[in-house]
Amino acid sequence: QVQLVESGGGLVQAGDSLRLSCVASGRTFNLNAMGWFRQAPGKEREFVAAIGWITGTPYYTTVVKGRFTISKDNVKNTASLQMNSLSPQDTAVYYCAAVQTGRTWFFANKDHYDYWGQGTQVTVSS
Repeated sequence: QVQLVESGGGLVQAGDSLRLSCVASGRTFNLNAMGWFRQAPGKEREFVAAIGWITGTPYYTTVVKGRFTISKDNVKNTASLQMNSLSPQDTAVYYCAAVQTGRTWFFANKDHYDYWGQGTQVTVSS
C-alpha cells in the first residue's frame, strides 16, 4: 500500500501562484509514476499533470502547459506541482495519484492509478 498526502492548496487571486506537494509513504519502492488530477464542482475528475518516477518524463494537459510544472524528489518521495498564472478556471479540488510498476498505465487515465490522496482545495478568485 501507498499513502499519499497533499498540501499547499488555498485561496489566491487570478494571476497568482501556488505550489502543491504530495508526499508518498509506504511501499514506494516500486512506484512507476505520480500524477495530479483535479475536480471542479459538477464536473468529472480530469488529468492535470504526471511524471515518470524513474524517467522524470513530465506530461501535461493542454490547458496547463506553460503555466504548471510538475517535479519530483525521489529521496523525499514527493511530487510537486508549481502552478503559475492561475485563473478562476483552475479552481478545483486537486488530487495526487500514484501507480506502481507492472500495471498498464496511460498518464491521463485516472483508472490507471492505484492510489489517491484526500485532495486539496485550490480556489482562484477573479
